[in-house]
Amino acid sequence: MVAMGNMNLPEKSVRQQIAAAITIVVQANRMSDGSRKVTSITEITGMEENVISMQEIFSFEKKGIGPDGKVIGVFKPSRIRPRFLERLRVAGIILPPSIFEHETLVN
Repeated sequence: MVAMGNMNLPEKSVRQQIAAAITIVVQANRMSDGSRKVTSITEITGMEENVISMQEIFSFEKKGIGPDGKVIGVFKPSRIRPRFLERLRVAGIILPPSIFEHETLVN
């Protein structure tokens, strides 16, 4: 979209602005049962050379199909505490540390 604006910004500058403006990326996919599930939550951690660096915080792991035909799986933490936790705390959102350590069943 930046390129379509004819602003002629260097690619590295555009990437730096993206990395500074976005904290997390939430990816959702359509499952085989037709439902949509969040499959990944990833934190943008900055830049390394010309590449935006990211670390996955949670990922969805499909375990199978339930008797009702629905996809069953778990949300697996990467066991990495995100850098933005302090910003959440200041905003009044307190997450228990265990959320980053234990799988959560999702169906």
